Amino acid sequence: MREILTLCIATVALAAPVPAQSPTPAPDYLVWVASEATDRIALVRFNAATGAKVEREFTIGLLPTDPDGPHGLTVSPDRRYLYITTAHGQPFGFLWKIDATTSAVVGRVELGMFPATLQLTPDGAFAYVVNFNVHGDMVPSSVSVVGTDDMVEIARIPTCTMPHGSRINPQGTKQYSACMMDDMMVEIDTRTFGVSRVFSVAKGAEQVAALRAERHSSPTPHAAPTCSPTWAQPSADGARIYVACNKSNEILEIDVNRWSLVRRFAAADGVYNLAVTRDGQLLVATNKRGQSVSVFELATGKEVARIATKRRIVHGVVVSPDDRYAFVSVEGIGSQPGTLEVIDLRTRAAVAAADVGQMAGGIDFWKTEGGH
Repeated sequence: MREILTLCIATVALAAPVPAQSPTPAPDYLVWVASEATDRIALVRFNAATGAKVEREFTIGLLPTDPDGPHGLTVSPDRRYLYITTAHGQPFGFLWKIDATTSAVVGRVELGMFPATLQLTPDGAFAYVVNFNVHGDMVPSSVSVVGTDDMVEIARIPTCTMPHGSRINPQGTKQYSACMMDDMMVEIDTRTFGVSRVFSVAKGAEQVAALRAERHSSPTPHAAPTCSPTWAQPSADGARIYVACNKSNEILEIDVNRWSLVRRFAAADGVYNLAVTRDGQLLVATNKRGQSVSVFELATGKEVARIATKRRIVHGVVVSPDDRYAFVSVEGIGSQPGTLEVIDLRTRAAVAAADVGQMAGGIDFWKTEGGH
């Protein structure tokens, strides 16, 4: 009898319906964007189900009558702080340290003329900022190194004319920037705070190079750049550097160990900023003149997608930590607002957009919420 009862209970248990599980909600992605023309810093929240919207904003700067021009923006590795360059000053610009939760100013330090792109070392201890010097003579400028705890400039490293696109390798040992007017890519050793190597990206002369001598007066005319590089992006493992040639519409791949050109990708009109996925499979490029974003498959070097943007003058790009989305800043034209646009890297399609302040440029990912 006991055996029959046990069998009946087991049969009822097997026949009982399994409770339906509710689908996991899509996570929220939070991204910071700086708008140069309005001094506004916007936090944009994106969810695949509900789209993109501005969560909150604050303004930055010191000048009472002119825009201070926030240009570069990066989030600290611990996600506690924003570091933002304001490119305009009298005559120098600043690097600001902002509490990401409260938007309160934590610190500020004066740097060179037109401080632009920046990135922090993986430990968050140092910020490397290129002094673009767009207002000065065509003479070599510099990269500033700032200790982030006390916000003190501890080194100013002479490099090249109009340095741009400050990126640090995943190991934190090297910083790379591109020289727009010198057709060079410069490597700085983060352990010595000095230039370690230089590479020429001039068309037909891609090779080891040296910095030209600094000239403080009566500068001689520059030879017209053939590449005009705007970005130097390390690969996911740091073994390659991808250089965006804004003038020749190409992307160069430099082998770090051999310090030589290994591949050349045909790119869209005005390729400008670059980002790589963390899995090392994709390279995402903004096309400043082409009103589009390109996605390259790195294994083959093939452009696998080109996605049109809502507005013109495409600027920065950052990839979400899960490699699912690319977030793109678009400056806009005239009185148009700037835009943060979202591209799904699986479907290779634009999926959302949110208007922000005019001349949206600096952009970085903050954090993901929910979706567990």
